[in-house]
Amino acid sequence: MIKYFHEKRGQKGFTLIELLVVIAIIGILATIVLVSLNTARSKARDVRRISDLRQLALALEMSYDDNSTYPVQATCVDIATPLAALATGGYMGALPADPGTYTYSYLGSATEYVLKAQLENTVPAGSYIGTDCACNVDTYYCIKP
Repeated sequence: MIKYFHEKRGQKGFTLIELLVVIAIIGILATIVLVSLNTARSKARDVRRISDLRQLALALEMSYDDNSTYPVQATCVDIATPLAALATGGYMGALPADPGTYTYSYLGSATEYVLKAQLENTVPAGSYIGTDCACNVDTYYCIKP
């Protein structure tokens, strides 16, 4: 019997069960990390969307100071057409694009405007809530002067 124990101790390496347990633990930890990473990525995209809207609002205010009017757009549309003058007029380097699959929207008269972005998470405090440009939906972050 003693000879059996000495022979087993002399062998080097891991058993198949030990290797499978370690692989399973690593798999569980990797899954937890990836889930946390996806949540962080969606929050980062939302922060970028809010920042982009604030930069657009700042550019609109600078344009308003020079021209005494905001770009007029009767319906809520993508920002590319009504706000292209902000990029060409030197108020912005280029119009921002949504980091995901959504688009930024704009609705404006000569004296006011609404900028809208759809978020992936809950809308933080400070969003304009109103019926114009459908800014009364929980996932839309809107800015109005």
